Amino acid sequence: MDGYPAGSLDHNVPFLVVSGLSTTPTKSALTDPGLREQAILVRSELPPIESREAKTILRCIQEKDASDLPWHSRDTSRKYKFKIKTIGREFLLPPRRARLPDNFEAPLSPPILHSPFSPLSPGSSLYPDGLIDTRWLQKHQELIPSVYLAFYSLTSDPTLATLHDNQLKTDINAVKNAIAQSGYKCRFVAVILSDQSPSSVGQFQERLENIRRSTGLDPKTSLFVLPTQRSEADLDNAVDSVLNSVYDQAAEYYRDLGRHSRKKKGRGVAPQPTIPPTSGTSHTLTLQGWNVRYDFKTAIFSEFRQDIDNALRSYEQAYETLLGADVLETIPGWSPRFNDARLLADITAIRILKCLLWTGQSTAAVRRWQAHRDRIFDLVDRRGRGTQNYGWKAWEARWSTVMANLIDKAQFPELGLSNSLPYRPPEKNLSAERLQPWELLHHQGYWYRVGARHLSDRRKLARTISQDDRKPPDPSAPSRPNKAYGYDTYMCPEPYEEFPLVGGGVNHGRLIVDHLMLARAEFQKRNQIRMAAELALECCKELEEMQEWRHIMKILTPLWRDMSFRTEGWWDIMGEISWTLRRAAVKVSQKDLIVAIDWELLNRGFSRQSGWHYDITKSLDDVVVDDPPIIEIGDEHVMSFIEASFIFKNEEGKAGQSCPAQLVVTSNSFPDVAPVILDRIQIEFDGNLRTIRLKNSAGSKQTSTSSKSRVSKVALSEVETSDDADSDDDSEMSSQSPTVLLEGTDDLTLFPAQARVFEMDVPLREPGDARASSVEVSVAPESFTFRYTINLRETNSAGLWYSQSTSRKKITRIDPHRIKVLPRPPKMEVRLANLLEQYYASESIALEIEILNEEDADANTRLDVALFGRGVPGYKVQIEGGGERSSVAGAEESRLDGIPVGTIPNSGSVKATIIIDPVDHPVVYDLTVKARYHLVSDPGTPIIQEATYPLNIVNPFEASYDLFPRLHSEWPNYFNPEDIQDASEGDESVRHPRGLAQKWSLATRYASFAQEDLAILGLNVSVLSTQGGVRCETSKSQETVKDGAVISPKTIEEAQFELIAQKLDLDDRSPATADLAFTIKWRRLTSPKDEVNTTILPLPRFLVTSSEPRVLAGVSYYSPPDASPSDPSTSSPAPPLLFLDITIENPSSHFLTFGLMMEPSDEFAFSGAKTTTLNVLPAARRSVTYRLLPLVHGAWIRPTLVVRDKYFQKVLKIIPTEGLKSDRDGVLVWVPPEDEADGDGDEDGDTTTDDASEITQE
Repeated sequence: MDGYPAGSLDHNVPFLVVSGLSTTPTKSALTDPGLREQAILVRSELPPIESREAKTILRCIQEKDASDLPWHSRDTSRKYKFKIKTIGREFLLPPRRARLPDNFEAPLSPPILHSPFSPLSPGSSLYPDGLIDTRWLQKHQELIPSVYLAFYSLTSDPTLATLHDNQLKTDINAVKNAIAQSGYKCRFVAVILSDQSPSSVGQFQERLENIRRSTGLDPKTSLFVLPTQRSEADLDNAVDSVLNSVYDQAAEYYRDLGRHSRKKKGRGVAPQPTIPPTSGTSHTLTLQGWNVRYDFKTAIFSEFRQDIDNALRSYEQAYETLLGADVLETIPGWSPRFNDARLLADITAIRILKCLLWTGQSTAAVRRWQAHRDRIFDLVDRRGRGTQNYGWKAWEARWSTVMANLIDKAQFPELGLSNSLPYRPPEKNLSAERLQPWELLHHQGYWYRVGARHLSDRRKLARTISQDDRKPPDPSAPSRPNKAYGYDTYMCPEPYEEFPLVGGGVNHGRLIVDHLMLARAEFQKRNQIRMAAELALECCKELEEMQEWRHIMKILTPLWRDMSFRTEGWWDIMGEISWTLRRAAVKVSQKDLIVAIDWELLNRGFSRQSGWHYDITKSLDDVVVDDPPIIEIGDEHVMSFIEASFIFKNEEGKAGQSCPAQLVVTSNSFPDVAPVILDRIQIEFDGNLRTIRLKNSAGSKQTSTSSKSRVSKVALSEVETSDDADSDDDSEMSSQSPTVLLEGTDDLTLFPAQARVFEMDVPLREPGDARASSVEVSVAPESFTFRYTINLRETNSAGLWYSQSTSRKKITRIDPHRIKVLPRPPKMEVRLANLLEQYYASESIALEIEILNEEDADANTRLDVALFGRGVPGYKVQIEGGGERSSVAGAEESRLDGIPVGTIPNSGSVKATIIIDPVDHPVVYDLTVKARYHLVSDPGTPIIQEATYPLNIVNPFEASYDLFPRLHSEWPNYFNPEDIQDASEGDESVRHPRGLAQKWSLATRYASFAQEDLAILGLNVSVLSTQGGVRCETSKSQETVKDGAVISPKTIEEAQFELIAQKLDLDDRSPATADLAFTIKWRRLTSPKDEVNTTILPLPRFLVTSSEPRVLAGVSYYSPPDASPSDPSTSSPAPPLLFLDITIENPSSHFLTFGLMMEPSDEFAFSGAKTTTLNVLPAARRSVTYRLLPLVHGAWIRPTLVVRDKYFQKVLKIIPTEGLKSDRDGVLVWVPPEDEADGDGDEDGDTTTDDASEITQE
């Protein structure tokens, strides 16, 4: 839309002039000297406001300018839209009436003056029969504001208040009067800024009311007070509120103008000019012409109000009237007014399109665009200068560009980059119609492309201009008929300027390139790759005519490298792009690109170019080559004429052997071109195969009459070379280590349509999977070196095996370019001499490894040892006659790699010892021993022998534990000062416990889970830790085992230990616990006697002291001595007595009273209190003894004794000690048989029975 007059196509929003906030002088838009002389000055005498808040308000207002907003109605963020112009304190308004001409004789009656922009005024460019021009649009867009918004400040100084208020009132009235006297109806709005906050501005209410009354401004619409002592966000909101109110005034202003225009149209009379025309056509504008003018004005004013529907209707009326029979049809084609009317028709049509796009009627807009093109075509063809000239094509190109610009402004989301459709769907009311594809609104690239085609046609027609018309007119020559009248010069230059004989004229190529580049950019954004490529090619053809070679390189090089047409088989397009790019590459000496393109163009799929040599060695003949370049490219960028495949004859092979393989190189070049002599062929592998390199040798020459396929046997040998042998950096080459590869030689001449087959035996060295990954062919003439890499993919595997007789056999397996290399069968044996079925925790494990060489030659060997499992311990490996290496512990594995063993002679052996550190828990480990070796006679083939051994480590012992209470013989006497005083008081290191002590018996039963007899060297119970301020001591209650006692598998043994726990402080009544461990020292019977293994079995945590009282029961036996033989009265021995001792311990700090009640029984008689009360002091104990006379023998009797805490009424459980047991109903006492009682009675009469097998704890 750049070709149309400025402002003619702008979107109209209310014009707002802001005065009093800017100190920068602004240039008036009134540039016409005649109008500027008659202009009306609106001036304020008060200086602009320069406070910080005023600058903030100015910035907020300027940010709300809507001149550049998109042309759509989807932006609902704010109600108002303004075109804002900020001025100082002066503004020029154009004159309301035009002056009479200077040489005009005044008539008798006073003439009627009109606007200087009206066709009725003699000084107007439209006088006398013009319709309307862009000067009228400029008047309302830039000269006459809808609202004049003036800012003033209100002083808070009471001494200056009256003076400033009077100046303020005078200035407002002066500005109002100046606007009113100008004759324009624009609104005046005053905003008074106060330096107070909104809450304190009420103190100026009387002053503000006085200003309002003096100026006659309405406080709701024309006078606003704006306190500025607030945040920027609040100021912005306040400005928004003011502009919202101002917008209503602006809309009402344009509504009045539109109403006035419709009223003048309704009169139905054509107004008369100020002076009747006396020259030219001598007629004035017709009534239909005035109706066009009135409808156009009404539409413009509706657009100012953002009333797009009414604007569209008025534009349609103006357009139909303009192109009707009474306006444009009556204007002769040679008249300048004809082109003026065409311009107005274009402007009206464009504004109609804008309104349709604004309301979302995209399909209707496309139809309207086409309809206007057809009507103008018919009009120009009938009444104008015809359509077969460059002027019409220039208009068609401009008309297409206008549509693209309108779509740019509309910004439809459906045409965004995220949408997959290249067009916008039709409106709902048209969805049922059968629409043509070109009736849909496509994106901008489509329209730019159409415009580029019209510009190309414009150039063709411009080149048909005759030489006479291309000459500029001679001013000195006599006037003659204008031969150029047959050319349409609407909005385009004359023929002698379009395509002059001398000079450049219009740069058609640049115009075409600009449109094509715009179109290409839009298609690329939407990922329409093919269309973008086509446009790029058209653009480069234009650039080629302009000889802009570097621009061509910039456009076509990326397209050529990543061209999708290769895989799709579009050979003609590929060829056209390649030839165009090659010509540009030659001009800029891009050597690598020239050679790569020539290499690709040898493919016979392209169309043959006549007169071209098709010889790759001559590619750089047209380029100066100072230093021969090295060019490398792959098949992902170029579709070469050479195809390659590599297959292995066998699917599997063994390391140390070789496998037959064939490399097939096929030429698809043109039949009569020169043969290609390859410098070398290099095959790369993924896996453990070495690179194969074939070099050219001129030993055996072949002729062009050779067979289509030729099989050659190539012998491969190992050579050392550097990978960067072709590098120019000598220092880099010297730092490279030599690489071993397989090399062979043969004649590498490749004729057109020939398949060269190179058969070779590939040595297999290391086991694993391998595949041929790529084949690199190289051409090295004197001027360059070219290397082309062919990646061997699944799709280009030939699967054919060629024989010398040119017959072929199909390889039916999948992926014939892959091979699986199996390990060479090792003959070295790894033995573990002393592997046991079980190993035990807490012992170190020594394993003896023997490595036996049964190969036919000596072997250079290294050993890898790995231990896998959970919590792997450290270990060390000792080589016989060699060194020693150690490994650290690991979480899941621990390994030692590359332990040097040395050279093992044929049929010889080497021993190694692996010593694993002890572990303290059962676990299963996997020991992997791997012997890596190679024969001295074949160092290139590694061989591996591997053996894995499980190591099952178990616990040699398991144990169970019981803790029984016992009565401690010692109880502190707290009435003895010697017992209370602690000799170590003040010395924590030697502090002795002074609290209560309790005794326990720990019974341990341990069993052997080993598979062999073990020697027990010692048993012990140790205290690991205590909790609760207690000290524990353990001791053996009896001799547990003798030194070297043997325990058999699955045998249970028992050991008794005593545990005494004593609180450190007497005042500490909290319960205490202890953590104990049962330690067993043992060894294997086959181990040396000085080897001791220690197994530590942790015990569960035991409660060793309590703050609750407890009742302990103990028993002792008494047998009276036999009666004297001289006493005849004694007929039988006296019955034995049992003494039942009941001890109550009170470890608490309370005085407790217990009641004891013994129930009679049929099993015994007793002597003692049947019912008694026992008082126990704090931290004390008391005992009660009952004498029992058993009535039964050899049985358990149950004394029914109840001990009750009298305060809490709680029955205490009686805890048995030695010689007693208990069950659910109470304590049981053993009465021995009569003979046992007689025989066991001692002199004192005390015996103790301890049946360990029946002692239990509850």
